[in-house]
Amino acid sequence: MSTTSETTISGPAGSAAEAGRSTPRRAERRFWPTRRERRNILVGLLFISPWLFGFFAFLVYPILYTIRISFQRVPDFGPATNIGWANYQRLLDDANFSNAIFNTFVYTALAVPIGAVVAMVLALAMNQPLGEIPIYRVILYLPSVLPVFALSFIAITLLDPTQGIVNEFLRLLGFSPPNWFGSTTWAKPAIVAMAQFGAGQIALVYLAGLKGIPQHLYEAAMLDGAGAWNRFRNVTLPLMTPVILYDVILGVSEGLQVFTQAFIITGGGPANSTNFYVFYLYNNAFRYSGSGGYAAAMSMVLFLVTFVIAALVFRTSRRWVHYEMN
Repeated sequence: MSTTSETTISGPAGSAAEAGRSTPRRAERRFWPTRRERRNILVGLLFISPWLFGFFAFLVYPILYTIRISFQRVPDFGPATNIGWANYQRLLDDANFSNAIFNTFVYTALAVPIGAVVAMVLALAMNQPLGEIPIYRVILYLPSVLPVFALSFIAITLLDPTQGIVNEFLRLLGFSPPNWFGSTTWAKPAIVAMAQFGAGQIALVYLAGLKGIPQHLYEAAMLDGAGAWNRFRNVTLPLMTPVILYDVILGVSEGLQVFTQAFIITGGGPANSTNFYVFYLYNNAFRYSGSGGYAAAMSMVLFLVTFVIAALVFRTSRRWVHYEMN
């Protein structure tokens, strides 16, 4: 009896105890790293310390300093004085500031979509199955290697109203060429056209995107009777939208900061038609007396505008960017 009862009682209890011992305990959450983890973190920080120094010294500190002086009047000599929101209120009454915003938005609205189309055309040309295509790729990419100030001097020579090659060619065709950089109508389009010399760089990014499109999609489209245009519209273009999104974000950022062309070629003219935002900011910071705080306020507005536009582009990209192949 005793043996039976012991067996009956100890059987389930023993199995439960064994099950409890065999079940692994949950790992306790640790809020503090161990001594070895702290050592690894310190070693990692030591290796990236040069980058951290540059990040804080040349990015974080200038941003914080700019925010501070945007609320100050900064004279050429002597200490700065706090003036609150006066610099930002001055922006609302400055006609040159409004003109600079208009010029910059017009340039960006023209340069970004035209640049995307030119880059796509160049990428499609670079993607052709030709034996000498590497030579053509180098030729199409070379103009983007030139710095903008060098391209500016080249553009001055090519678009010279009396001796420029472009105007001479237009005269041979029977057209009356304009004074490109001396006309309020043609100055901005001429600078937009200059920007396309750098399209070869982003065209390489487009070319990488084209290489990533599976060929069986084109073969299936051809079997369905799709022509070249339909294959581009229904296969190439949807799968290239992530690359186009990258190009649009980069182009908007660069377009809002256009400066060199106005600085070298037009000086903001004629009649302030190329007085772009960053060019006007530069003049306030380094040419106009006592306007350092005002220039800092302009730079903060530019930062906020760029951030808002980028956020809107990312927000709307959900409707037209395709990351998966269906």
